Amino acid sequence: MYQTDNLSHGDALKIISAIQAELEKENKGAAIAVVDVHGELIAFLRTDNCRLSSITIAINKAYTAARERKESRAVGEASRGEQFPMTNFGELRYVTWGGGVPIEVKGVVIGAVGVSGLPEAEDIVLARLGAGVIK
Repeated sequence: MYQTDNLSHGDALKIISAIQAELEKENKGAAIAVVDVHGELIAFLRTDNCRLSSITIAINKAYTAARERKESRAVGEASRGEQFPMTNFGELRYVTWGGGVPIEVKGVVIGAVGVSGLPEAEDIVLARLGAGVIK
């Protein structure tokens, strides 16, 4: 039998709130997704001024980070560095841009957060901030 820690909806809302507060400081729009360890959506927010295309991208960044247990950008770098087509994974939801970050507790991935809608570097910073909310 395995004992596991799981993200609650309360945890997901804390993550979203922390990222939302940062976005509102500069009146920026983005999509924020929090998923469980399997990549399934727990909570989502699209803030004002967020492009619609960012919705699916944020969810899929989080999905990628949870499934691969590493940042979505790292998945992309590995595939580009090894000339490895992402289609070889057989998973069309994988996103290889930065902004998907796993959430770890005691060294174990329990979920992930994805942010989309800003330049990639900003998405990464915000996703890492959100992942850091859960200790």
